[in-house]
Amino acid sequence: MTNVADNNAVNEQEMMEYISGKTRASKANIELVLKHEQAYINKAHENAKGKDVDIDGDDLADYILSRKDVKLDELTVESILDAEMDYLMDKGHAGYVD
Repeated sequence: MTNVADNNAVNEQEMMEYISGKTRASKANIELVLKHEQAYINKAHENAKGKDVDIDGDDLADYILSRKDVKLDELTVESILDAEMDYLMDKGHAGYVD
């Protein structure tokens, strides 16, 4: 389970450079993955009706991979998501919840 703080405080450009440096993925591919990730998280929050949301990383990756416009392999998607989480944790915006 992950706990992500308000993303408005995140330097998007710095995060993109961090993810790109760790994964060698293109900016377009990173943006695509993050766009679908945000849609998945938004939908989970809508369905939770104000309760805490538990986001499973495997389910998230499967969702992203199932999108028609995503032509990436599973390892690339997971690498992008992992690098994003590393960045957010390094900056104090996210963490894992037991």
